[in-house]
Amino acid sequence: MELDAFQDTLQDYDLAIIGAGPVGMALALALKDSGLRIALLDGRARGAARQDPRVLALSYGTRLTLERLGVWDKIPATPIASIHISQQGGLGRSLLEATEYGQDALGYVASAGAVSAALDDALLAARIPVQNYTLVHDLKPDADGITINLNDGQPLRARLAACAEGAVQTSESNPLVEHDYQQHAVICIATPATPHGGRAWERFTPDGPLAVLPYGQDCAIVHTASPEHADQLLDDHDHAYLGRLQRHFGQRLRFSAVSDRARFPLLLRYRPNPVGARTLWLGNAAQTLHPVAGQGFNLALRDVWACAQTLLRNPGDPGQASTLAAYAQARQLDRSGTIRFTDGLVRLFSNNNPLLKHARGAGLLALDLLPGPRHFIAKRMMFGARAWP
Repeated sequence: MELDAFQDTLQDYDLAIIGAGPVGMALALALKDSGLRIALLDGRARGAARQDPRVLALSYGTRLTLERLGVWDKIPATPIASIHISQQGGLGRSLLEATEYGQDALGYVASAGAVSAALDDALLAARIPVQNYTLVHDLKPDADGITINLNDGQPLRARLAACAEGAVQTSESNPLVEHDYQQHAVICIATPATPHGGRAWERFTPDGPLAVLPYGQDCAIVHTASPEHADQLLDDHDHAYLGRLQRHFGQRLRFSAVSDRARFPLLLRYRPNPVGARTLWLGNAAQTLHPVAGQGFNLALRDVWACAQTLLRNPGDPGQASTLAAYAQARQLDRSGTIRFTDGLVRLFSNNNPLLKHARGAGLLALDLLPGPRHFIAKRMMFGARAWP
């Protein structure tokens, strides 16, 4: 291609957001009045994220962010009034209650599709387009910007590329830390025989945590198991699965029906440094966490808001090294703290060591009796490692 022809086809932007899932859409909305020229790219047809069947646990801090983006009142969400924490086959339990913190809810439960629909509707209202490309296969940063080569042959030039959602891809300059928990999550929707009362349960078992979340009148189930046990959970007919679920969960709530089940492997993958040359990573492109305590999407939304605020406080070239370093420094405490928190919970509770079982029971009892540690855990779950909105 001749140089003049290349320049004629080159699309020039300040920020290219790669991935129009909820994380990428949230960043575009957070910066819609910034004056930056923004390209929002996605490999799927527009609106595909509305079909996302996952269920998300949204922290109170995430609600505040979604309110700032103007979409919270469009999301049907079930409030979590209390969280009951226990371990299978051991003493000790702890109860966190929203009323203790002067809030209506500790968090909320909503479908990922509903969150995506509210964000996409806001993008449509703001007339922010989503450009559809099948694959972004190369990022080439230089001193002045980054060239994104798209598989349809149309190059795109931006001063900063924000990689949001999607698979975490490694690079020699920014290697990944990875750990396979040797666990799978089996997810489904269960109908309780009696009202759940807005309570969420985190039940630790030797196979891994079992989360039961209020979801409308039903409950969203995240049932962690070994890969072999997950095979059994999928193969069971509904009555047999309900029996297994009830044995793991206990008798505090009875279940009368269950939906079809799906599974996915559980890994820890993260970039110690979420920025590179004219590039930053957000959402699953920055870190993929174990679903225990429901921190993954909430951490991603805190990253998005901090990214937007950093770019607004540093006008000019959004991809300059000092701006990206300021963002990375601002997010270091929350990212590292949340990663260690979730990873530590899985390693501490996913075993049947009798000494650890007694220690865990004593810890849960202490958590229930001592307001200080209980407040620390509750506020971390509501607002992240910094423990404020």
